[in-house]
Amino acid sequence: MQRKLGYRPALLWNPAVYEYLREAYGPDHFSRICDALTRPSTYCCVRVNAMQTSTAAVIAELKEFLSSKEAEGTTCYEHPLLKNVVIVPGRGPCDVSYDDEVQKIVMVSRKCAEAVLRGAEVFVPGVLACSEHVDEGDSVAVFARIEVKDSAGKWSNGVTRGTTIPLSDWESCSPYDWFIGKGRAMMSRPTLFRERQGIAVKMTDRIYNLPAFHGILEGRVFLQNLPSIVTAIVLDPQPGERILDMCAAPGGKTTAIASLMNNTGEVIALDRTHNKVLEILSLAKELGLSCIQAFKLDALKSVQVDSDAQSSLALTQPLEKGLTCNYACVFFANISHFGRAEIQCFMATLGDPPQTEVPPTSQYTSKARERKESRRLKNGRGRGQHLGGRVDMIKRFPPNSFDRVLLDAPCSALGLRPRLFAAEETLESLGRHAIYQRRLFDRAVELVKAGGTLVYSTCTINPGENEALVRYALDKYKFLVLVDQVPKIGGPGLVGGTSVYDGRGYREWLKEGEQYLVQRFDPSSPVDTIGFFIAKFQVPATKSANVSGNC
Repeated sequence: MQRKLGYRPALLWNPAVYEYLREAYGPDHFSRICDALTRPSTYCCVRVNAMQTSTAAVIAELKEFLSSKEAEGTTCYEHPLLKNVVIVPGRGPCDVSYDDEVQKIVMVSRKCAEAVLRGAEVFVPGVLACSEHVDEGDSVAVFARIEVKDSAGKWSNGVTRGTTIPLSDWESCSPYDWFIGKGRAMMSRPTLFRERQGIAVKMTDRIYNLPAFHGILEGRVFLQNLPSIVTAIVLDPQPGERILDMCAAPGGKTTAIASLMNNTGEVIALDRTHNKVLEILSLAKELGLSCIQAFKLDALKSVQVDSDAQSSLALTQPLEKGLTCNYACVFFANISHFGRAEIQCFMATLGDPPQTEVPPTSQYTSKARERKESRRLKNGRGRGQHLGGRVDMIKRFPPNSFDRVLLDAPCSALGLRPRLFAAEETLESLGRHAIYQRRLFDRAVELVKAGGTLVYSTCTINPGENEALVRYALDKYKFLVLVDQVPKIGGPGLVGGTSVYDGRGYREWLKEGEQYLVQRFDPSSPVDTIGFFIAKFQVPATKSANVSGNC
């Protein structure tokens, strides 16, 4: 007997965030967005490295590859508006038939499931539980375990790794377990929970069938979301210019910018994490781009201050040595020639104190260390667990150093797809993202030259991090001009505001007419991309140093 299992997830939100976004978009529109976020885009977007090959050659090779994989009905074609961009369609959602006589189950974490929906296999660190007597080669149904609140009010998947799911007990899969496909076990159950790496399940029937390009056309193509490619084109980099990518990892937009410049000029890429800088350099080398320089530097500390400011900066050294922020505030408050607004603005420019790595205290491997290593394998390298090698560090840059600046700001990432869980974000956390983005934007304005261009982008659907940032920028920096973008593939922005407090104020968004100057990529639109936002600002030839009092 055959049964068909569909994919019918329901995205879980923090109640206050849900009401905030529901008011921002309207109930029907936000319902469509929620549905779109739980599934991946039904195509892959490939950026051709024109320095190494041509679009026609890539299309020919991709068609041959897809044919060899017997990807029925799959083809590829050049994007109608974007040069050197190839679209490879996929299929989904698909109903997957499953043999009722063999009901073995593998349960995976939510993050693992999101990767599987994008075309990955099930790797060992992502497996939480499985049926008893799973042997290598067995056919298994793969379910995703979504977080629920535990008794302490914290979000958890509630499953102890290694748990046994009773054979044929399909009812043990709760409403928070979503079926994502069928596969073949590559390990027996004992091996699966003993090993730390490797493929646990090779997927054979997927809810979404998206082509995988691992190891194909290396150095000649780069798999990238469509809005990210558009962002680099909107920046309009020109050969010979000096361009800054403030938050550059993993380097997709950085390399796109360098390619558009024909590998001439200078592209400076910043990230505050050692491993991510190495990733940028590795990608640049793979794509044969020599005009990219990547540095380890916190973008909040990227602006060089003059001698007077340096003297003031010296006053903050006690804070860096471990004294509390309250002490520093009292210290500044007693300086009579500093006004309150000046103190607040200056404090906003300070970055986080440097982190020091604590050496291990024991030569023996404890159970706690084993669990930490297991989490590292599951979630990726964390702070201090770097790949080795050296990265260049740079102090700061003088103001007005760059012809163009791209600020692809760290954000709540509520536009990424597929997303199977969103309840970790609160109104307060969204507000913290917005404050951080404004501080980064302030640095970007200082670094761009008079007559230059500044592009701001995020991968979130939160208007408090998108349209509200544009409102902040135009209100504070009267000389900035919001300008139209080419190409224009996304839709208009949001006009007005919201009565729901978004965490840190700035509830006003765009004014009438401004919505057509930005690009908002709606995940529920026919363009079928991740949620994304792009704003482009032009700095006049006579850049003013004066800003409004809103700091």
